[in-house]
Amino acid sequence: MIFQHKTTFIRPMSWLPLVLVILILTGCATVGPDYFPPKMSVSPTWYTQLKGGLTAEEMDPKTLATWWSTLNDPQLSGLIDRAVFGNLDLKKARARVREARARRGGAKADLFPTLGATGSATWSRNSKDTGTGKTSDLYTASFDAGWELDIFGGVRRSVEAAEADLQASQEDLHDVLVSLLAEVALNYIEVRTFQARLTVAEANLEAQRETYQLTLWRYQAGLSDELSVQQARYNLENTRSQIPNLRTGLEEAMNRIAVLLGEQPGKIHEELKKQVPIPVPSLKVAVGVPEEVLRRRPDVRRAERQLAAQTARIGVATADLYPKFTLSGSIGLEALSLSNPSSGTWSLSGGPRISWAIFKAGAICQNIEVQSALQEQYLIAYESAILSALEEVENGLVAYAEEQQRKESLSEATHAAQRALELAQHKFQAGLTDFSNVLDAQRSLLSLQDQLAQSEGAITSNLVRLYKALGGGWTPMPIEGNK
Repeated sequence: MIFQHKTTFIRPMSWLPLVLVILILTGCATVGPDYFPPKMSVSPTWYTQLKGGLTAEEMDPKTLATWWSTLNDPQLSGLIDRAVFGNLDLKKARARVREARARRGGAKADLFPTLGATGSATWSRNSKDTGTGKTSDLYTASFDAGWELDIFGGVRRSVEAAEADLQASQEDLHDVLVSLLAEVALNYIEVRTFQARLTVAEANLEAQRETYQLTLWRYQAGLSDELSVQQARYNLENTRSQIPNLRTGLEEAMNRIAVLLGEQPGKIHEELKKQVPIPVPSLKVAVGVPEEVLRRRPDVRRAERQLAAQTARIGVATADLYPKFTLSGSIGLEALSLSNPSSGTWSLSGGPRISWAIFKAGAICQNIEVQSALQEQYLIAYESAILSALEEVENGLVAYAEEQQRKESLSEATHAAQRALELAQHKFQAGLTDFSNVLDAQRSLLSLQDQLAQSEGAITSNLVRLYKALGGGWTPMPIEGNK
């Protein structure tokens, strides 16, 4: 069997000038709008009057990054450390960052040439009635290369969008972290607050039990009527009825902390069972100025990066209006035998190719309009994020300062109620006043002590919410540094 060896070449010099022109054009300006971060027009100072230890001094980055350390509660710090490693929402956010990083890599890959290989083996046999009846084999192999030149910047805009998406996902991770740490702290403070309220209720329950027993003895001795006994009894049972709700709230708060840590409910009950005081905030809190807060807040930074990504996608859509230039090449071999491939036929081809969607019934222009409308939506979302951030901080400033004043009043009222109860009991035992005065004093004291415990927890909780509103709980870096 005789094989013919033939090599076919297409002269490259005929299309070389065109390639050079295309390569020069590759450095032209990218189509679509260039992105510039919107300017933030905000007040230089907070509207809320700063008091209660709040100052407009520049925020300390280290303090904000680890704001829970200002509460000086080692158990809270330990829970927060465990949440950072175990929380499922945080793990999911980290996975989204890895996804966005891979998508960016995929977008960058479109900037480079592609190379592929194909191979095949076929056999055929003719019928003896119409041919020779022999079987023949054919083996082919080829390498194909292609490179779409990004002349009008569609691929570069795609990479730009993917880069901004990655940065947005990183800011989303920071936002999840900020919310997580605040949630752990808030539920921890709830645990300590419920424990303090339970202590108040149980102490009052014991005092009211003694009062009930005293009235019962007086009634049995004929020194008072049954009315005082029943009054003491409903006062006692009313206080007892509040305890189950407090225990339920305590259990729910501890279960919530366990879930935030990525553990099953009930896992940390033993750790939190021992009662400790509610964490007390520091006397001085620097809140900076509005512009400083907006630069730090992860949700605002994420909205800005999403706007940047969508702006780049307008360029991706606009590039479809222009022709696409591709350089391609192929080298192949056909042979009838694997034992002697050099006797086969070689082929080599290559050259530029142009494709242009001249008419698509306005679909490309409509897509550009869609992307532009989406950009407008992201711009509005960014502006909304700024307003929401400012609102959250202003509310936090008011709540933290005013709750301190409320606590001072409740503290004074509690001392007065305690004294009033002592006086009412002495007068009742001396027969100088009605028993209803003792009951009223007991109810007032329980209510005020319970409110005072809630207020102490609310002050610390409001500080946690304020730190969250200020964007505390992570270490910020410049947007361009988030690679």
